[in-house]
Amino acid sequence: MARKLILGLLTLTLVLAACAPAATPTTEPAPTAAPTVEVPTVAPTVPALTLTDGLGRTVTLTGPAQKVVSMAPSNTEVLFAVGAGSQVVGRDEFSDYPEEAKSLPSIGGSMGQYSYEQVAALKPDLVLAGGINTPEQVKALEDLGISVFYLGNPSTLEELYANLNLVAKLTGRESETGALVDSLKARVKAVDDKLAGVADKPVVFYEIDASDPNKPYTTGPGTFIDLLIARAGGQNLPGLTDAYPQVSLEQIVLANPAIILLGDAFYGTTPEAVAARPGWSKIAAVTNDRVLPFDDNLVSRPGPRLVDGLEALAQAIHPELYK
Repeated sequence: MARKLILGLLTLTLVLAACAPAATPTTEPAPTAAPTVEVPTVAPTVPALTLTDGLGRTVTLTGPAQKVVSMAPSNTEVLFAVGAGSQVVGRDEFSDYPEEAKSLPSIGGSMGQYSYEQVAALKPDLVLAGGINTPEQVKALEDLGISVFYLGNPSTLEELYANLNLVAKLTGRESETGALVDSLKARVKAVDDKLAGVADKPVVFYEIDASDPNKPYTTGPGTFIDLLIARAGGQNLPGLTDAYPQVSLEQIVLANPAIILLGDAFYGTTPEAVAARPGWSKIAAVTNDRVLPFDDNLVSRPGPRLVDGLEALAQAIHPELYK
């Protein structure tokens, strides 16, 4: 009896289980994606440049100049030397170095006359004026709404290095210029080391214009040529007081220079022409064949090639040290 009851209960349980509805599986809801937030991109700000130029003016640029017009050959050479050649969009008529500068549009400059309209048409961020330019020319460009920086002529090699660093800041080329300045300083030191202990300082006459061969022009105190002649182990013609004086034949004969350097060789002056001048045949430089053509651009343009000029002067004045 008990066995039948147990079997009945088991049968009932199985029937109920078979008839029960199937369990519905529970599904977790998909996570809701976080909303995308657009973060506006902000262009990095370029700090403004504020520098004092050679006229004592405060010049402010919104950033390094990308389009520069050069008004002086020395400035053009500086710009290319610091690595900003691709940023130069115009140059004065006499800028002929480096070679690629010649292909740039000219803004004039002959007889000190510039085309301000041409400058404005080039839409420069900056015009780099130089020692050959006047304050009036700077103002005329400013009156057209053009930013102008006046780069004064250096009077020492240290001031040359400072000018290079100034132009580097104006054009955003400071990293390249550090290596350039270090290289120039090393070359100057090499000349100084070579000349160390040299007692002989021969007298040098540097001729820049012999339109009147009886009274040629030379360079005196305050000029870079005077400075470099001394740095290269020579002494400039004594008795000079002006920067660019004319000197008489008598003064030259009295000084009896051991070396005559023809900065006017570009204009056709030759050692033979100098030797043929009346009264010049007894000068030591003439009798000893020490009348030498010289590239005046190396010493008259206050740019980085002044170091080239120093090296060339040292070799001309003390050739025995360069054999």
